[in-house]
Amino acid sequence: MSRPLRIALIASARFPIREPFAGGLEAHTWALASALKRRGHEVTLFAGPGSDPGLGVRELPVQRVVLSAAARADVSMTAPSALAEHHAYLRLMLDLAREDGCPYDVVHNNSLHYLPVAMAAAVRAPLVTTLHTPPTPWLESAIQLGPDGAGHFTAVSAHTAHAWRPVVPEARVVLNGVDTSHWRPGPGGDGLVWFGRLVPEKGPHLAVEAARKAGVPLRLAGPLPDRAYFDHRIAPLLGDGVEYVGHLTRDELADLVGRAAAALVTPCWDEPYGLVVAEALACGTPVCGFDRGALGEILTDACGRLAPYPDTDALAALVPATMALDRAACREHAVRTCSLDTMTDRYERLYEELTA
Repeated sequence: MSRPLRIALIASARFPIREPFAGGLEAHTWALASALKRRGHEVTLFAGPGSDPGLGVRELPVQRVVLSAAARADVSMTAPSALAEHHAYLRLMLDLAREDGCPYDVVHNNSLHYLPVAMAAAVRAPLVTTLHTPPTPWLESAIQLGPDGAGHFTAVSAHTAHAWRPVVPEARVVLNGVDTSHWRPGPGGDGLVWFGRLVPEKGPHLAVEAARKAGVPLRLAGPLPDRAYFDHRIAPLLGDGVEYVGHLTRDELADLVGRAAAALVTPCWDEPYGLVVAEALACGTPVCGFDRGALGEILTDACGRLAPYPDTDALAALVPATMALDRAACREHAVRTCSLDTMTDRYERLYEELTA
């Protein structure tokens, strides 16, 4: 960049942007804010309460909604948490729309909420929205309020850009990046690792099934946002070579992944990106997964193998070949294509274009 910029980064209000991260979106937002600050930009992160104060956080005003008995009796009532989130983003966007309320060169919307998109035209600075998910009704409809005034869009993969093409014909693809100075090459090992949110759509139960069929021990790591799923589908499968090691810090997780022979990635939906793939490769750990969503975009034959979903027999059969892949080639691919530096370079070029 020719000059430092004042950047407003809008994060999710649902979970704090801090370790241990609730999910990939929070980890991505933390990494991007940190990288931009290191490059000399003045970053203000609008995020939920409890976020990392080292990021220059201004807390989104997420307040508990107090409703009357009459309002609560309305059968069409929206969940109180959704109301609180709506009003938090509404207050933020109204503040940014004031003539003196947007002292920023660019606003980057990294949330999943519709209001920053719906109100983009009211903000003086250019507004960029990163599309992290498949199309949602609220966000699609917000874009259609005014296609010329909804701001600028990036997508985390070509797969995601294609899914949004009917309403966002020209989203720029900027692959998510991981900090390769943190996700360092590890020595490998003789077991498998699965990491991420333990929820049905991520398919950890299928990872256990494939690991058992392959006869290779497996460690699972990550938060438990769906405790009932864990208790009924995962806990009964533990033991006999399968272990849940908890919700780890980034340092602990990088060490765990680096000491695995391969990572299993088992999405039961079309992953818009798959941050765990980039993190595993940066540790030199090859990936064996289901061919869904963007996984085929990120992986090459030199660093991973993909099986058709949900064929755990096919996945298990690919485990030995995956474990034999060259760890240095996995690391090199991650540094070249999905590093934090590469991602930040691309966002800086976009900011420069928009503020020229």
